[in-house]
Amino acid sequence: MLAIGKKHEPWVTEGIDRYQKRLRKPFDIDFKLLPHSSREQDAARNEESAKILSALKPSDHVILCDERGSNISSTQLAKKLQNQFTAGRQVTVVIGGAYGVNQELTSRADFVWSLSKLVFPHQLVRLILTEQIYRAQEINAGRPYHHE
Repeated sequence: MLAIGKKHEPWVTEGIDRYQKRLRKPFDIDFKLLPHSSREQDAARNEESAKILSALKPSDHVILCDERGSNISSTQLAKKLQNQFTAGRQVTVVIGGAYGVNQELTSRADFVWSLSKLVFPHQLVRLILTEQIYRAQEINAGRPYHHE
C-alpha cells in the first residue's frame, strides 16, 4: 500500500496491527508511507503524484482510492483482488495526499475506488483498507467473518 502521509498514530497502528496479523499471502500488506509535499494545491498534487508514480512497478495492478471513483461491495473487492492474485499480479493500493492526485496517476490506475462519497482522514482510510483486505481474504476463503 502506498500512501502520502505521516507515520501512523498509535491508535491507528493498534487497529491496523489487529488485522495485519491475520493476513496471509497473497493478502498481506506492506505500507510504504511517502512524505507529503510542503507545497499546496496543484503543486502538491503533482509533486506527490510523481513520488507515487516513481514507487510503482510497471507490472503493478494499481487501485487508487479517490472519492470520485466507483463504489463496490466487499464481495466485489474480494473477487477483484482474487482475480489479480490468480493472474500473478502484485496489487498496490494508493492513497494520495490532501489535494488528491494528478491525471497522470489517475490514468495509471487500473481501478479507481471510492470507499464513500465522504472524505476521511488518511490514517482512518489506512485502517479501513486493512480491514477490507482482511474481509476480502476471509470472503475468498469461505470463512464466516463477512455476512451478506
